[in-house]
Amino acid sequence: MKLVHVFDAYCGWSHGFSGTLGEVASRHPELPVEVVSGGLFTGPRRVPIREFGYVQGANAKIAELTGAEFGTAYDQLIADGSFVMDSEAAARGIVALRMAAPARAAEFAIALQRAFYVDGLSLSDPGTYREVAEEAGLDADAVVAAFESSEVRVAAGADFHRAASLGVTGFPTLLAVDGDRVTALAHGHATADEVDRRLATLRTH
Repeated sequence: MKLVHVFDAYCGWSHGFSGTLGEVASRHPELPVEVVSGGLFTGPRRVPIREFGYVQGANAKIAELTGAEFGTAYDQLIADGSFVMDSEAAARGIVALRMAAPARAAEFAIALQRAFYVDGLSLSDPGTYREVAEEAGLDADAVVAAFESSEVRVAAGADFHRAASLGVTGFPTLLAVDGDRVTALAHGHATADEVDRRLATLRTH
């Protein structure tokens, strides 16, 4: 069995789930965690953030419910409403990091969301991946080169197709995948204890 975390790095609820994801991964070192980008802001949805009028209100609710941090640098980044969230670029970033150390994919997903929502860094900027890679002890030059490669663009598109093929329509969704059996452990929000209970039930059936 493995866990599949389908998320979008530009999804506030995915950021709110970071604490649960980290806790579940640490409680279950025996379960590999695959991270798949869902592609929330692609195509016609790749527009300035001001067109999503609900962002600030939603973030306040996410912070209240999950304890997730939204930093002042993030507030400054989106303050004038011109920032464009590009999920394709963010997906390329997670692929580039994942290629460098596949077993650490969950850690990288959490780090990218922190880079955006706390540190106010754009996930379209290669420099963001350089910073995350350096902090993670990876070859930063290799990660940045991968981020800009055509191979990684293809892999990001494959992530979006994989999310759709798993039937995921909202982010984050945490799945348990055991052969052909796919079971949802969390949609949107759940505590690590709730995920554990669902895992335990799954393992007894």
